[in-house]
Amino acid sequence: MRAAICSEYGEPDVVRISDRPSPALEPGQVRVRVGAAAVNFPDVLVVADKYQISVPPPFVPGSEFAGVVEEVDGEVGDLAVGDRVSGTGIVGAFAEEIAAKAASLKRIPDGVDYRTAAAFGVAHRTAYHTLRSVARLQPGETLVVLGAGGGVGLAAVQLGAVLAATVVAVASSSDKLEVAASYGAKHLVDHRSGDLRTLLKNAVPEGADVVVDPVGGDLSEPALRSLRRGGRFITVGYASGTIPRIPLNLVLVKGVRIQGFQFQDLDPDEYRQGEEELVELLLSGRAVPHIGAVYSLDDTVDALRLVGNGRAVGKVVIDLQPT
Repeated sequence: MRAAICSEYGEPDVVRISDRPSPALEPGQVRVRVGAAAVNFPDVLVVADKYQISVPPPFVPGSEFAGVVEEVDGEVGDLAVGDRVSGTGIVGAFAEEIAAKAASLKRIPDGVDYRTAAAFGVAHRTAYHTLRSVARLQPGETLVVLGAGGGVGLAAVQLGAVLAATVVAVASSSDKLEVAASYGAKHLVDHRSGDLRTLLKNAVPEGADVVVDPVGGDLSEPALRSLRRGGRFITVGYASGTIPRIPLNLVLVKGVRIQGFQFQDLDPDEYRQGEEELVELLLSGRAVPHIGAVYSLDDTVDALRLVGNGRAVGKVVIDLQPT
């Protein structure tokens, strides 16, 4: 099979496309012929050995994929050859085939193509469970979304609007903000145009109820300051590459709550309900990923570069379907 291979740590340029044997199956695994894979910022970090989990090279990068089951080994539940599935992992997605645990896969609903299925999983699940189960976002509340042009950020904009919040999109360019507006953002803030604390005060003078932050860095503190008393600040990730240092006196004086998002912390019943709601939103067209760029497997390096340098809008997808 053809695959993107990282043989040494470094910038995206270290990744090469080459032939390698199909991955061996272990009991409880299935072989998936990959139709599409989505590129996420952690993929860039894994290649550079800057992620929280270190993967020894050589390895196939890529954490999010969709395709069709080609082979099964042992007990794999009710999955069968020919089933269309999507899944996530740490590595392995940027290849024509991937071996995955059957329990980690989800069936793709009828009518949803591989590109959409690959792009939907991580970003929309993260955003929805962050808003519903962690932030407890209510209709009519004001939601500030940092990194509103990225995968998780744009999904949070879209889903915040679906949940009837007033969404304030914060991004680094007018192009990203235009897309955020098309998905329901009511206030648009280009943080490169001035002091973010002042910009947010002008946009929401009475303060925000919730901040969702997948960026970190210098944006976090001014966004936290934009919260009204009793607001909720949810930290989701650090796409800026910098973990912020928050002055705790702000938390004390403003009476705000800061909480991190992790899937393993969610209540199982609430998680299942959220997953059902998400599928309904996808099938109804109310929650769909914005795919800003599509690359071939041969252009994986370019896809990683686009995500790594922060220029991607929405999701970036690698299409592996035969032409």
